[in-house]
Amino acid sequence: MPKRVDHAVRRAEIAEALLRVAARRGLHAVGMRDVAAEAGVSLRLVQYYFETKEKLLLHGLRQLTERFGERVAARVRAAGGDPGPRATVEALLTAALPTDEESRVFHLVYTSYAVLSVTDPALAAQPFVKDPDAAEDALTGLLRRAQERGLLRPGVDARSEAVGLLALSSGLGTGVLVGQRSPEAALSALHYRLDRIFLDGSAAGRGHGGDDLARG
Repeated sequence: MPKRVDHAVRRAEIAEALLRVAARRGLHAVGMRDVAAEAGVSLRLVQYYFETKEKLLLHGLRQLTERFGERVAARVRAAGGDPGPRATVEALLTAALPTDEESRVFHLVYTSYAVLSVTDPALAAQPFVKDPDAAEDALTGLLRRAQERGLLRPGVDARSEAVGLLALSSGLGTGVLVGQRSPEAALSALHYRLDRIFLDGSAAGRGHGGDDLARG
């Protein structure tokens, strides 16, 4: 009896092969034949699941984003059963910093997608700002809830701070990636900024921070 193939699993395996090759060579240099070789399958099979390179790239992007969401959730869980707003904000901001191999791949490949979309019409037509917008909304919501609980310094504008924090996290990540600064220095810079926003650098105001992020 022929072995049944789980097509979702096979697609995920091929997308993972794409991400591995992209992390080594850069997304612009990856071809479907390279991905087939990395996955240990035929080029025809890759073409069966993904008719074009653009479709493969987009599936890889979605898979990368899902993995990032799982990474954030894991960091929130690691902060304890009932993390406060600051711990949840830190989980969101630090998850993308290239402090280990998984986050290095995320930052490198996601940035490559953004750069490639500038010159690739098929990728440019996709809603690349959707996920950053979702992160901005989630972070804004967390800061507003912290503000309602009296945990932020007076005069803080939640939306503006969310925009600035995400830009800071992204820029620090690139700095770590190219060797400009160490992961420890990047984390220190993030903590310094959060200390300027939150009244207490400790885990004050515990309660439902992770739930807020999930809803965001």
